[in-house]
Amino acid sequence: MPPKSENQTLSTTSSSTISDTSSSASIDPIFHILRIVPFSFLRPPRLRLKLPSFTLPSPMTVYALVLLTYFMVVSGIVYDVIVEPPGIGSTQDRVTGSVRPVVFLPGRVNGQYIIEGLSSGFMFVMGGIGIILMDLALDRNRAKSVKVSYAFAGISSVVIAYMMSMLFIRIKIPAYLR
Repeated sequence: MPPKSENQTLSTTSSSTISDTSSSASIDPIFHILRIVPFSFLRPPRLRLKLPSFTLPSPMTVYALVLLTYFMVVSGIVYDVIVEPPGIGSTQDRVTGSVRPVVFLPGRVNGQYIIEGLSSGFMFVMGGIGIILMDLALDRNRAKSVKVSYAFAGISSVVIAYMMSMLFIRIKIPAYLR
């Protein structure tokens, strides 16, 4: 962005001062009377109001809100609200004629049932928490048994989340990864 010239700055400041003085330099005597007379005997009350003070939320509260927001975004809550899909679907067995519940909407990548989105979102959150647990396992100030527990829980969470997500994709798209 090029710098403003001094002439342009002076012209804008002079025009703003002209407009300020023109409102106070009114010739109308009624304007002056209405502006001065009420304030000669009316006084504003002295209020002792305290400004509200806001405290910052704790780091765990912020983390919980961010994690909840992440879960809602990856679960497709916005899609569920707009499209209003059913919670689960159903299909009829060709051999027996009985109706079976279906959790995953097969063949449609851009569609989902509500339970499908929630379970996929839970797996993504579980993988993210696993990565956080693996990061906590690297802390030098923790006991070795705690670090091993964090590492085991983190690795197992990431592996389970990955395997279940791949299973969900194979159920959703049967010809994928074969």
